[in-house]
Amino acid sequence: MRAPIGDFDNAVPAPDCLDRLTEPVAAAVRAWQGTVPADQLLYVDTDPEIADTAVFVENHGRELLEQSANCVIVAGKRGEETTLAACVVRSDTRVDVNGVVRRQLGSRKARFAPMETATGESGMEYGGITPIGLPADWPVLVDATVVDTPWVLIGSGSRRGKLIVPGKAFAELPRAVVVEGLGVE
Repeated sequence: MRAPIGDFDNAVPAPDCLDRLTEPVAAAVRAWQGTVPADQLLYVDTDPEIADTAVFVENHGRELLEQSANCVIVAGKRGEETTLAACVVRSDTRVDVNGVVRRQLGSRKARFAPMETATGESGMEYGGITPIGLPADWPVLVDATVVDTPWVLIGSGSRRGKLIVPGKAFAELPRAVVVEGLGVE
């Protein structure tokens, strides 16, 4: 089927291609609940060599920049305790780590998690991390503009492939918190 955004002619409902997803993402799709049916989570096969946002939109259309989101893993620290969290922002913005994220996590310091931590703890590949299938105890901070976007292109858990998801589905993820101003220009 044709994808609702982008130039993708072969979008497949994620429940029909679980073998193409990393295990944590496939498990989350199998257990999917919420007002958005699981078959509205669409998978599109893409070239892993162009998975990074800037290169990806150059190849698939600049309009995707406003219809895509990045999921980055941050580490908030207070005393000896470190909290890992996901931040989901539109691709044309960046995460306000030292302001909004730090306050949301109640941390004295916040920073991007090291790549080894983000991939090791999530079970996903760097450059393909998605909020769908992250560890259940991680907060998922979602910028309000992502939720307001009708269809959002995001990683699939690996560099090969992307998911196209109704924006409102991000607000229903486990431990999701919709945050105004999480993504800044």
